[in-house]
Amino acid sequence: MLAPLLLLWPMSIAITYLVAKSIANQPFDHALENRVTVLAQQVREENGVITTRLPNGARDILRADDIDSVYFQVLDAAGRHVDGDRELPRPPNHDSDGDADKDGAVHFRNAALHGNPLRIAYLYINLDPLAPPDSSSPAFPRKALVQVAETLDKRALLANEIIKGVILPQFIILPIILALVWFALSRGLSPLAELQERIRARSSDDLSPIDSRQVPEEISPLVGSLNEMLGRLSQTIDMQKRFIADAAHQMKTPLAGMRMQSELALRQLDPDEIHRSLEQLAKSSESATRLVNQLLALARAENQPHAGLAFEEIDLAGLARGVVQDWVQASFAHNIDLGYEAQDEDVVIAGNALMLRELLSNLIDNALRYTPAGGSVTVRVRRDGDVALLEVEDTGPGIAPSERAHVFERFYRILGSSASGSGLGLAIVREIAGQHGAEVDIFNNPRSHSAKFPGSLFRLTFPPPVDDALDAT
Repeated sequence: MLAPLLLLWPMSIAITYLVAKSIANQPFDHALENRVTVLAQQVREENGVITTRLPNGARDILRADDIDSVYFQVLDAAGRHVDGDRELPRPPNHDSDGDADKDGAVHFRNAALHGNPLRIAYLYINLDPLAPPDSSSPAFPRKALVQVAETLDKRALLANEIIKGVILPQFIILPIILALVWFALSRGLSPLAELQERIRARSSDDLSPIDSRQVPEEISPLVGSLNEMLGRLSQTIDMQKRFIADAAHQMKTPLAGMRMQSELALRQLDPDEIHRSLEQLAKSSESATRLVNQLLALARAENQPHAGLAFEEIDLAGLARGVVQDWVQASFAHNIDLGYEAQDEDVVIAGNALMLRELLSNLIDNALRYTPAGGSVTVRVRRDGDVALLEVEDTGPGIAPSERAHVFERFYRILGSSASGSGLGLAIVREIAGQHGAEVDIFNNPRSHSAKFPGSLFRLTFPPPVDDALDAT
């Protein structure tokens, strides 16, 4: 804030100088105008000869000045010298045919004589206003040029006095203003400096809220917003720490199994036992691979905000049909009937095809794992008014209402479940659904009539495509 004040000071001085010169010119220009007007009244034309009726005393009065040198000059229309100082410069358009300055009014211009700047007042006078315009001739000139000039010493003195009267107080007042501003800024910003030092002194893992009681009221909203951000950041870091700890814990089981089976295979001599150990090793490897893939999928989903997704118009029915076809072989291996149902019309939503395929794959995988052999899994796409519905239903054991709010948590497993899994699939589903603005609901399968296997129905409700969602990509 102090720097702009220091920059404005020279500008203020320059403006003051220009204004002072303008003010100083006005009274002296007025006096110069009076002189040239009085001199013009003394010019006469008799029998084609221009003369001035100017006694010596009047000449002395005309040139009287204690500071400046005063000059005057009278020329006829042909530029011949009539009276006064011969060396006084003529107007620039004196020899031209233009009448811009030859209107009888007093005009001013700046010039120089012997290197000294001059202020000149001049006018053209018509000596015989009744004569016709075409009667002018060198022998009978009708116009004469009258000029009075003076040097600029008085003007410079007055301008300097004005500048001194304005600038000198500034030299006294401005440092006082700067000191007061600096003091006010230092006092006002000192709490921010203290807050800065307190934040800088914190360790990298200290995300505790800042005590708002020790800051001025003016920056309390800033501290409040900063505390909210620190709280969100702390929650995010805690979630990441828990995620890493849970992931490490989950990885222990398949890795320990792989190590145990490999060591057992090394000790076995019977080929059949070695083969069984290798089969178990392959299963553990498959489980570890699936866990790693799901961890990567969840990380991609969580670290890909809605604004970063490339959304486009997607035929949800066509996408679901392709994903179901990819899982047909897996359903055969589980001896489960995997079906697909859709309406004849296209069901178009705005979304990211890669992420939606990941979402549906996790729902189908979850259904196949929990549905007993001989059961069925059905993927259904339909439209309900303006919204699109994606449903995956199975004939498995179902999910109790008390568990439905928890199954979307990472690494959550329903107690008593014998199905293998990492507990990440539904967490991935929730994350991707949230990025697409979709709601996920869990119901019992309305088509199941078994008390032991009531089945589950996962329903995703997608909002209608909005142009803004597509334009954002």
